[in-house]
Amino acid sequence: MQSHEIDYKILGHDVQLVEVELDPGETVIAEAGAMLYMDDEIEYTARMGDGSNPQAGFFDKILSAGSRLITGESLFLTHFTNQGFGKKHVAFAAPYPGTIIPLNLAAFGGNIIVQRDAFLCAALGTKISITFSKKLGAGFFGGEGFVLQQLQGDGNAFVHAGGTVIEKELNNEVLKVDTGCIVGFEPTIDYSIEKAGNLRSMVFGGEGIFLATLRGTGKVWLQSMPIRKLIRELSPAGGNTRKESRGGLLNNLLEG
Repeated sequence: MQSHEIDYKILGHDVQLVEVELDPGETVIAEAGAMLYMDDEIEYTARMGDGSNPQAGFFDKILSAGSRLITGESLFLTHFTNQGFGKKHVAFAAPYPGTIIPLNLAAFGGNIIVQRDAFLCAALGTKISITFSKKLGAGFFGGEGFVLQQLQGDGNAFVHAGGTVIEKELNNEVLKVDTGCIVGFEPTIDYSIEKAGNLRSMVFGGEGIFLATLRGTGKVWLQSMPIRKLIRELSPAGGNTRKESRGGLLNNLLEG
């Protein structure tokens, strides 16, 4: 299904929102609860699935909804459609301070991999599915887990990042990153988890035991303040405490 051609503008600085302009009959899909405001004559409905395959049967919709539960997202996506005669607007707000990244999926070969909580909204026709890291270690030690979201299509999609966004272009290079700071990357990038150095560095370095390693050629988006870091720093016991281990299943075991 060809994606709807939606126009948009991003407003704000530290806490951003995206305002989408819909022509009559156009639809944008969004995470449940993301809508900030909308014009009259825009109708919305919660549906199982992203609507990218109008011929999908009930069983396919159940599978799609189940995959969203695996990624920790809501069972439903909300579809906003302009039922009027002129251009109408609907806006979606980021869930916490940070930056909204607009992605023209057609410019990236129709495929982008993002962290499971990064998706905000997209033009109808965008397929949202789950994908898994090829390396088992990423699932156990990756902090954000080995379940990722895959955005496919030829239209505009919007993802949210915490804090400042850093955009990197790798050219057959290797980049090591704090496990929670990855927002997304092109499928040409290989994603794995590796040790953060020798034993002394891992235990006393304050950067965690494992780091995410990105290899290959393609674009990578990073965030300076993922939500887990923000929560830790704002918690009563977290302000000046540096955890020695920060990632995934091992982190949960060590921290009780």
